[in-house]
Parts: sequence; structure tokens; C-alpha cells
Amino acid sequence: MADKSESNSRSATPVSDHSFDLVTPDRPFDNILNFRDVGRFINSVHGSRILKEGILFRSARVDDASERDKKRLVDELRVASVIDLRSSMEHVMATQKRRAGLSLENSEAPVLVDADEHLLELPGVRRYLLSLAGRALERTLLWRLDWFNMIKVCVLHASGYRTEAIGILGAKVMQPRGLVGLSYDTLDCSVTEMRDIFDILAEDDAYPTMIHCTQGKDRTGLVVMLLLFLTGVVPLDVISADYTKSELELITELEERMKELRAVGLDEEYAKCPPTFTEQVKQYLDNTYGGVENYLQSIGISKEKQEKIRNRFLA
Repeated sequence: MADKSESNSRSATPVSDHSFDLVTPDRPFDNILNFRDVGRFINSVHGSRILKEGILFRSARVDDASERDKKRLVDELRVASVIDLRSSMEHVMATQKRRAGLSLENSEAPVLVDADEHLLELPGVRRYLLSLAGRALERTLLWRLDWFNMIKVCVLHASGYRTEAIGILGAKVMQPRGLVGLSYDTLDCSVTEMRDIFDILAEDDAYPTMIHCTQGKDRTGLVVMLLLFLTGVVPLDVISADYTKSELELITELEERMKELRAVGLDEEYAKCPPTFTEQVKQYLDNTYGGVENYLQSIGISKEKQEKIRNRFLA
């Protein structure tokens, strides 16, 4: 699946509270939030160059990228691969949002039928749709429901009321688990998807790579954390700074995001970045798997592949 296209660079004054300015690779996009060059941000916080820059980017969803945004991704940043971590339900919601935003006044407007029509078109760029909330994780969360709600969710899902089904799962299971607990479940259950992601990252022609989910905060943050842990050179507080930065970067769409979260049974905690998230994920990896290298090996990423990925990122 591929994509490549058109342009961005902004003439507005930079927002000092955000990770952008007008003369760096992180200057603002028109319609892409929470974007940053991971290596550049880490080096900036650390105070010295420990990672390569311009090879790994992270962001929130890119569906509404302007023509300038597209040009910048392709012509300036030369993105070769986009890894989209969103679930099938999120893709459905994104398509519905796109359709709702179209002008219905024009009777000549075509009827849209493609469920993936919201996806950004960047011809020539490889696009990978890898839901980090895969089937195994869905089953695990489903089995945490009581029998009544499990049957109710299954009936709703089978009847086409998927949003309502996920709303019950969100309120009864995901909300009590919290972001930290859900990250543990993701590590334990989404092994196939995580292996696929790291298999891509082991390929030479995958770079520069852009990783995103809806907010570019937790699932994207978890994958980026694993990569940064794997390098062995980035201090924990610097990795945490990269993760927690997302909360401020997403503030401009908080109201809209809260509507989406409430629709699936979640509250404002899921729009935040818990300050101890990184430390807790690291501790879980250490206590449960013996560290990130053993975790990756347990899901099928060989030490050779790990070393190849590590060398790709080290300055």
C-alpha cells in the first residue's frame, strides 16, 4: 500500500509552547498535530547528539494534511514509510468524520463508499495499517467482562452496533485498566502486530519512517519507547519527556478528542499523559520479560534484527 504528494511550510509566527519553529524540521504543519522528529527532540532534551535525526517521525493522525503538509512530508522530510497504528473502528470513525465534514450543498458531489477514504494519499510512500489493538488484545479485554456484558457486547457487535459495543468495553474494562494497564495488555497481547512493526523497522528501505495513531500519544508513544529503550543510550527522563510532550501538543483538539473518547466509554484520563507512564512501562518490561531485548526476542525479533535497528538509530 503506497502514497506520496504535495506541500507545507508555514509563514505564521511559531508557537513557543510547541515543538515547532520556522527554521527546523519541526516547524508547524497546517493540519498535522503532535509531530516531531524523535531523534532531534531527544538530542535537544539530552543536550548532545546521541541519536540520528531525520529518520523517525511521530505524529497524531495525518488524514487532514494540507497540500503543503503532503509536499513537506514527501519532498522535504522524504518519508518512505507510514505506520498507522489505528484500529479498524478508528478508521471507520475517521471516514464518518470525513463524510460529515463534506459540503452536502453540491448535488454533483460524488457518493463516497470507500471505508478507507480518509487515508492520506502519498503516492510512492509505503503505508502499513497495523492496528496495535489487534484481535488478541480485543479477546483479552472481552474476557474481562462479566457474562452479561460479554453477551451484550457480542450481540451489539454482531448487529452492527460496533461503537456501542466498544463503549461498553471501554467503560467496563479499559477505563478501570487505565493507560498504564492497557499498555501492559498491549505488550502481552499484541505480539503479532508488534513483531510486524519491528520487522518493518529492520528493513533498510523503511526509512525515514513516520509512526502515528489517532493522537500519536499512547500507542505511538509505546512503540517509540521500545525503540528508545533498545538504543540503550537515552536516559529514562528524556524518554519520558518525549512521551509527556504529547499532552501539550494535543491541547488544541482536546474538546473534539473528548467527544471521541466519551463515545467509546473513556474519560479525560485517556487524553492525558501520565507522568510516570514511561517509568512504569520500563519497570514492567524489566520485571516481566527481563528488559526490552528479551521482550523483543520473545515476540520473534532476533538479536540480529535488534542490533540492526539499534545501529540505525545511534548517532
